Amino acid sequence: MKSSTVRTHETREVMDIRQASDYLGISPDTLYKYASESFIPAFKLGNRWRFKKSRLDEWMDQQSGVSIAPEPMAEAKTAKPRQKKPVRGTRVASRGKSAVLKIS
Repeated sequence: MKSSTVRTHETREVMDIRQASDYLGISPDTLYKYASESFIPAFKLGNRWRFKKSRLDEWMDQQSGVSIAPEPMAEAKTAKPRQKKPVRGTRVASRGKSAVLKIS
């Protein structure tokens, strides 16, 4: 048996409608519609639609919300606690044992 005739089920980098629909798990008709509406990354070679596996993988990651290369999170700025400003017309005398609030 020749090694070229024995072929494991591998996905090619450039696929036709049938191969890409099998890879994505959708019908060829749906994939054709997606390609013609530019919903999915595809290109025409002659008059036939072709799909790059790497582009389909990127597209699926985007659709599922998965980030290929996670962006580093911006460092959180350490916010100083805001000090409340005193209300106008009030004074607190804190000398002695108790504090007295004087309102004018």
